Amino acid sequence: MKIPVYDLAIIGGGINGCGIARDAAGRGLSVFLCEKDDLASGTSSTSTKLIHGGLRYLEYYEFRLVREALREREVLLNAAPHIIWPLRFILPHHKGLRPAWLIRLGLFLYDHIGGRKILPGTTSVNLLTDVAGKVLKKNYSTGFEYSDCWVMDSRLVALNAMDAAEKGAEIRTRSPLREAIRTGKTWQLKLLDKVSNEEFQIEAKVLVNASGPWLDELLNHISHTETKEHIRMVKGSHIIVNKLFDHERAYIFQNADGRIIFAIPYETEFTLIGTTDQDFHGNPDEVSISPEETDYLCKAASEYFNQKIGKEDVASSFSGIRPLFDDGKSEAKAATRDYVLKLDTGKDEAPLLSIYGGKITTYRKLAESVLARLCQFLPDMGVEWTEKSVLPGGDFRPNDFDFEVRELLSRCPVLKKELATRLFRTYGSCAYDMTGKIKDAGDLGTSFGHDLYGFEVDYLIDSEWARCAEDVLWRRTKLGLFLSVAETATLDEYIKTKVSAGNHSPPITDEEK
Repeated sequence: MKIPVYDLAIIGGGINGCGIARDAAGRGLSVFLCEKDDLASGTSSTSTKLIHGGLRYLEYYEFRLVREALREREVLLNAAPHIIWPLRFILPHHKGLRPAWLIRLGLFLYDHIGGRKILPGTTSVNLLTDVAGKVLKKNYSTGFEYSDCWVMDSRLVALNAMDAAEKGAEIRTRSPLREAIRTGKTWQLKLLDKVSNEEFQIEAKVLVNASGPWLDELLNHISHTETKEHIRMVKGSHIIVNKLFDHERAYIFQNADGRIIFAIPYETEFTLIGTTDQDFHGNPDEVSISPEETDYLCKAASEYFNQKIGKEDVASSFSGIRPLFDDGKSEAKAATRDYVLKLDTGKDEAPLLSIYGGKITTYRKLAESVLARLCQFLPDMGVEWTEKSVLPGGDFRPNDFDFEVRELLSRCPVLKKELATRLFRTYGSCAYDMTGKIKDAGDLGTSFGHDLYGFEVDYLIDSEWARCAEDVLWRRTKLGLFLSVAETATLDEYIKTKVSAGNHSPPITDEEK
């Protein structure tokens, strides 16, 4: 069998890898992306779910990063209004910490250095009269309210992968890289398909290492020039508790240690609290929240809320590794969140570009920067195009969300309003095609609980690379918060049966490429 040759091979199916694949495929390049597990199964599904400039990064003089991130908020809001939406944040003034004048200055910069056009600016808030103050301790009487955005982080990854595939990219999940060897001006990649347990090979002109926390370890399997640059793994953990407040705004709290935490409305019935910042030296596949982190988050939130929060209130939790560039800073909270690109051409051989750091907010700009670095090796690539484009399902105006839900209900009256709202919030206009053949209740398919039906699961298998219950319940949706152990097992068996009956992970042939 002839080995297919691609312009660009990307290792890593997180937000950076999928963003690069989408951008490159849209410029006419032949693209291959491999991911050892599921899309967004690492860092990109364990963020604080925010599209934000990073208000606290101003204290570390990260002005370029903050400016770029603030500009990207509105670009991404327009690109995916179904999974990204505006969120107002309440910042109570803590008299013993940062002075009010410093907070006002920081918020003034935050409002103005990013060219804000859509989102409303900062206001003061009286916490003694505003509903947002009712759940806070009475010693917090004044505060500030500013704008950022919420994002379904793992869905953002899936949408980029879908768009890349629609533009011709080959997306291979559960296909770890075994070895990448330079052979002059090309790369030879050996990979394993974990579903079929078969090895396969491809070739590529350029290789991008977007493996995040696994970057240093993966270099052991890739021909490369020895480097002094390394990943600094910083663990961030979050807890999920039952809903602490009824309004739709979020909170940002200052802590005595100089860090901040967020308390954010989450999946209608919960509050998300996070995050921590701890250096991590273990296997990123085995990251989990520690009892000390749980205690830290509970104590920090209890400093502000009337309700005392303890470990017994934690309904769920998650942890992830931020793969930061190791800039030598002594404290994890001070390490740069900016991305760093390192290009290795060996002895005038096939190029390798490694990505250190990055934020989900700036993934699109990172992709543009990567392709700008690689254009000398891929001179036939097209021009930048993603800034004005929408992601799958995002072809509607943000203010028309309620109208679109009503339209979905009129086209598919079998749906309940709650389900229609969730479907459009999750899939945007793709929900129209997903439900297009549903005429009566029988067409919904198997019921797995909490309004998850076979028609939606089938769509995720066929269109979004879902291969097990965890993919569906924790990365394509967050319904894992609601389904029981028995319901999850039923779903897992259903997916395995569907996947084994179809050919959802075909071997690569030159003809198919």
